[in-house]
Amino acid sequence: MKKLTIPALVISLLFFLSCPASKDTDSPICMDTEKSKTLYKLTKIDSIKRCGTMEVLEKHMARTPTLKSRMDTIEKQCQAFIELRKTGKITDLDTITIPTIVHVIYNKDQENICDDQIISQIKVLNQDFSKTNPDINQIPEEFAGLSKNTRIRFELDSIIRKSSTRTEWGTDDQMKFSSNGGSDVIDSSTKLNIWVCNIGGGILGYAQFPGDDPATDGIVISPQFFGTKGFISPPFDKGRTTTHEVGHWLNLRHIWGDGNCSFDDFVDDTPLSDGPNFGCPQYPTVRCNSNDMTMNYMDYAEDACMYMFTEGQKDRMRAVFAPDGPRVGFVEASINL
Repeated sequence: MKKLTIPALVISLLFFLSCPASKDTDSPICMDTEKSKTLYKLTKIDSIKRCGTMEVLEKHMARTPTLKSRMDTIEKQCQAFIELRKTGKITDLDTITIPTIVHVIYNKDQENICDDQIISQIKVLNQDFSKTNPDINQIPEEFAGLSKNTRIRFELDSIIRKSSTRTEWGTDDQMKFSSNGGSDVIDSSTKLNIWVCNIGGGILGYAQFPGDDPATDGIVISPQFFGTKGFISPPFDKGRTTTHEVGHWLNLRHIWGDGNCSFDDFVDDTPLSDGPNFGCPQYPTVRCNSNDMTMNYMDYAEDACMYMFTEGQKDRMRAVFAPDGPRVGFVEASINL
């Protein structure tokens, strides 16, 4: 990668630390966080569907018969990369920077989240993916040695704001097209697109796996579960829904493999499990004759109770950026800067 000159580095830092220009409307004032808690109250936690990703994948596969074949090819590439990592043929991994575009689509004023709320989410992503999150020391000793810095960082590229007459969007990707009143994807081969809008149906967020349609590539998060300040709703108010969905976008599966004890998440160092964990589970939680890694970002625990990725998950995520990986465009774009 090219090294930035000192002036270029200064400009880059100033851009990151300042609020990027928002398109369509000026940035709103951040809502008082305590007040926001009175506007959106969760009912039973069990009625909340933390993630709609797997259901979305099933719908996409049903309408695109070639998708399964593409994902099978990506899986073979991923496993080959992991094997090279195990044998030491691939060692050092450079830090990858992901330019991130946030599309804010709102109906109510509170859904038009402020720039500071968006920046707080970028901060969480950078902490969680670099193992600098302040709650990292809560990992039980059994799993502490498995926690890894993924060497993936996120940089806010731009914010796009769009008002809408729709009160809910669902999971059919309608928010990703201006023709439907949403906001079109921007260069998904080199930028992570995040749509922040009210999904509805108790769904906090969903993502698209590598290999699917570039026109809908990215993740979707409801505004009250995005970031750590402004319009947020506990217990999903620490930005971990976005961390979870970005994990899917980087080819991670749910830690329980979305099946019983015979299913796996394709990661060697995460224990088998037979279902998600909700709330704030006590350690140890035993399932499938082993202690569950309930604090993994790819489970369903509350935000305050998840705080790690494993080395195996790191390798799986980094495989998408390999020369034959589905997200190599991010590396090529950074080399050509």
